[in-house]
Amino acid sequence: MRKQKRQKFSEIKAGLDDVESLIRKMDLEARSLQPNVKAVLLAKLREYKSDLNNLKSEHKRLASANSNQAARDDLLESGMADAMSLHGVDDNIRKSKKILTNMSRRMSRNKWIISSIIVVLVVAIALILYFKLSK
Repeated sequence: MRKQKRQKFSEIKAGLDDVESLIRKMDLEARSLQPNVKAVLLAKLREYKSDLNNLKSEHKRLASANSNQAARDDLLESGMADAMSLHGVDDNIRKSKKILTNMSRRMSRNKWIISSIIVVLVVAIALILYFKLSK
């Protein structure tokens, strides 16, 4: 759809360029005619030039609006893609948070287990030394 619009705008631009070229040729021919015919034709050519300038400015305005719309569409599409990827990122962050929380709990549990083992070993060593030395 956008490609067709661009193609139509370029066709219109080419047509306007052709018209401008024809008006220049007509102007040259009209200037080489007799003064009484020349004045009438040059007045008509001024009208044609004015109409052509109006058409060119309208074409430029529409082309600008079309490029703005195309830019908006591109931004909207990329924004939607970004939103979709952000949802995926949010899901990944939640999973990562769960994993880190579980790892933290395991570390704490392992510290308690290791501390308990060390305490049991120290008590066992103390008891062994106490009974060995008390005899």
